[in-house]
Amino acid sequence: MKRSGLAAVVLVFAGAVVASLPSASAHDEKGPVVIGHRGASAYRPEHTLAAYELAARMGADFIEPDLVPTKDGKLVARHENEIGGTTDVGAKPEFADRRKTKTIDGAPVTGWFTEDFTLAELKTLRAKERIPAIRPRNTLYDGRFEVPTFQEVIDLSKRLSRELRREIGIYPETKHPTYFQSIGLALEPKLVDALNRNGLNRPGAKVYVQSFEVANLKQLDRSLRVPIVQLVNGSGAPYDFVKAGDKRTYADMITPAGLREIRSYADGVGLTKDVIIPRDANGFLQAPTTVVKDAHRVGLTVHAWTFRNENSFLPADFRSSDDPAAYGRAFEEYDLFFAQGIDGVFADNPDTAVEAKNNR
Repeated sequence: MKRSGLAAVVLVFAGAVVASLPSASAHDEKGPVVIGHRGASAYRPEHTLAAYELAARMGADFIEPDLVPTKDGKLVARHENEIGGTTDVGAKPEFADRRKTKTIDGAPVTGWFTEDFTLAELKTLRAKERIPAIRPRNTLYDGRFEVPTFQEVIDLSKRLSRELRREIGIYPETKHPTYFQSIGLALEPKLVDALNRNGLNRPGAKVYVQSFEVANLKQLDRSLRVPIVQLVNGSGAPYDFVKAGDKRTYADMITPAGLREIRSYADGVGLTKDVIIPRDANGFLQAPTTVVKDAHRVGLTVHAWTFRNENSFLPADFRSSDDPAAYGRAFEEYDLFFAQGIDGVFADNPDTAVEAKNNR
């Protein structure tokens, strides 16, 4: 059998069993939910109000802000606290002396960091495209949009919910919680306070809260009344485990026993696609694992990340050419993963995800 045909075989097999997999959606959406990953980040610079708004208008059920703090303790939306790659800070001579090297989650990182800027200072910066070689068209919007606060994202979701006459949910992620706790800028109390102030910390609110670490989710579980999602990477371990000398890895967390442990404090798992359907050394898909079925068996929702249309991000089975920036056969990838019974997708191209969902 040719490897390029494996995905088709897997899809047929998965389709035969998907009916037996339970739905675990915490919000009772019709079909898998679509989460605008950092907004519609395939079309606008990520984590900008423009990207979030476009995601909602394209049909996303949720918009996803990653949260980091400023020097004066305000929550802002950036994928990382290092902002040299996503803003024009490097072109600002007044901030040249803020460039430094820090140890973040055990690794050295050089650049400019949100925790060294007040909110007022960050507001003088403008966002830019993070991966211009893959998404050159997004560079058209470089310099147009501010770094948004979490409150501005919430306000946008409320405005769009009224305008679009459907509720636009929010799906915040706490970034590097152990690091920020160590420097006196803990994210969790500020996140809980923001949800409380906006009437969003209640059963039925269209909110998920996510993290790659564990201890902070257990802490949040005592304060939040909205679903909590444990993010799981394809390698390594939660940094709070590493810091504490806990030898468990992400791979340990998605065993049946590990999933039962997650269910004690969380309502769902956000799984990288490769732990659902692994790839071989050449990028071709292999047989699906049982992780989705195992998670559903213990009552966990499963959201998969990250779906993108460009060849550079797709399995080799679905690439259209050797051009990394060209679109591949993304609909076939969605069909394959939907057949595994997942409850939602994080998508850089929300319109593609919605089209794939609607044509299941």
